[in-house]
Amino acid sequence: MPTLQGKLETADFDKIIFKNDSVQLHKDIIERVQNSFDFLKEFSENKIIYGVNTGFGPMAQYKIKDDERIQLQYNLIRSHASGTGNPITAQYVRAAMLARMNTLSLGNSGVHPSVIKLMGELLNKNIIPLIYEHGGVGASGDLVQLAHLALVLIGEGEVFYKGERRNTEEVFKIENLQPIKVELREGLALMNGTSVMTGIGVVNVLYTKRIMDWMIKASSAINEIVKAYDDHLSFELNQTKKHEGQRKIAEMMRTHLKDSNLTRKREHHLYNGSKNEEVFVEKVQEYYSLRCVPQILGPVLDTLNSVEKILIEEVNSANDNPIVDVEKRNVYHGGNFHGDYVSLEMDKLKIVVAKMTMLAERQLNYLLNSKLNDILPPFVNLGKLGLNFGMQGVQFTATSTTAESQMLSNPMYVHSIPNNNDNQDIVSMGTNAALITKKVIENAFEVVAIELITIVQAIEYLKVQDNVSSETKKMYDEIRAIVPVFKEDVAMYPYVNKVKEFLMDSSK
Repeated sequence: MPTLQGKLETADFDKIIFKNDSVQLHKDIIERVQNSFDFLKEFSENKIIYGVNTGFGPMAQYKIKDDERIQLQYNLIRSHASGTGNPITAQYVRAAMLARMNTLSLGNSGVHPSVIKLMGELLNKNIIPLIYEHGGVGASGDLVQLAHLALVLIGEGEVFYKGERRNTEEVFKIENLQPIKVELREGLALMNGTSVMTGIGVVNVLYTKRIMDWMIKASSAINEIVKAYDDHLSFELNQTKKHEGQRKIAEMMRTHLKDSNLTRKREHHLYNGSKNEEVFVEKVQEYYSLRCVPQILGPVLDTLNSVEKILIEEVNSANDNPIVDVEKRNVYHGGNFHGDYVSLEMDKLKIVVAKMTMLAERQLNYLLNSKLNDILPPFVNLGKLGLNFGMQGVQFTATSTTAESQMLSNPMYVHSIPNNNDNQDIVSMGTNAALITKKVIENAFEVVAIELITIVQAIEYLKVQDNVSSETKKMYDEIRAIVPVFKEDVAMYPYVNKVKEFLMDSSK
């Protein structure tokens, strides 16, 4: 059971969000949050503190009477719970809650400990606040999306509970939960931060790691199927490039193929002095989609690692406003809620995932085009040519989905629109960036699912199940357990969706 101590790693998100481990609060966290709350309450008695005794945003020039300060927080939550569009799916909302819990636990926000206690109970009981995709501009944080979380914490709004969408009040009664009581600035502290975009971003990172793992398997298997020369994956060649990602991808592919009986050594076939023909029937080297995988996936891996680093830094940062410093006995006003770090990293991630999807689509095309691979029937058709269609239909889906990802990979980071009476005159659009990246990643799983089904069909046609590497054989068995050998035409969508689901649910 992970214990929240103010520092989270990607592995903690994996355990809590995907493996449903419970989270518990370290006693030092409760003490730290209580001390922050007590200090802010005392410090704000005779001072002007934004969001405690002032209005919000461009209305900050208005002083709030002492007897209206609590109502101010409730007004903020209710008025900004204004999201639209589709509800954000459960694992992303849970990740956002975990990220918000963590930043509030740092003791820089002045919230009452009941806030993080209740969020922990929601996570552990799998009660999912209704949060919509549309609404956040990612500058004063994820105001609208986090308002929906805050709305649930005060006992209002809606949640998803045991597969049903229900009123929060009903579910709290069933689970014997008490809403938080706003004490000081709980409304603003909950809403003023980057936790939704960051939570979505961390889940995006975890999914990207999974899809990259499958792409390495697919790319390795295709090299086997065509009996490619293996020197493009060699340590010696890839070591001449200084990029860590390229070297690592080549190493992983070499490991995957270490016991293959199909890949070939160039010295056995082309360096032995026995080739005297003027035109070589067999290719001297493969198409780029097979030969340049380390150079293509290397930048993807390097980018993924840097994105993960930035997101975990954000998760473990204080990202609201103002910032409470108990040690120095001061409150600092600024803009830690601004989501540019996350927005830029999400744009980077969706670009490299789109490129990875393009690689999968080209590898798929190579397998389907008999004039390119010269060893498989058109569309890897195991039935009667002309009468049956093989994988022809699903190629349209892969091509269409790849094209959508190419369009979606345009950056969100540079699409600032001023709003909030120009108080927020330059914004990050970080949550939009994270959600679009989520879509691009889901698209990648669809295309790779189609590619893997095709690879398995190709292995079936070539009857090389006993010659492929043990890693490819394991992959073959996993996909074959979902998709039968088909010679006659069948409706493909159930199989594609099942394989996609399997790929997304799998982890090392």
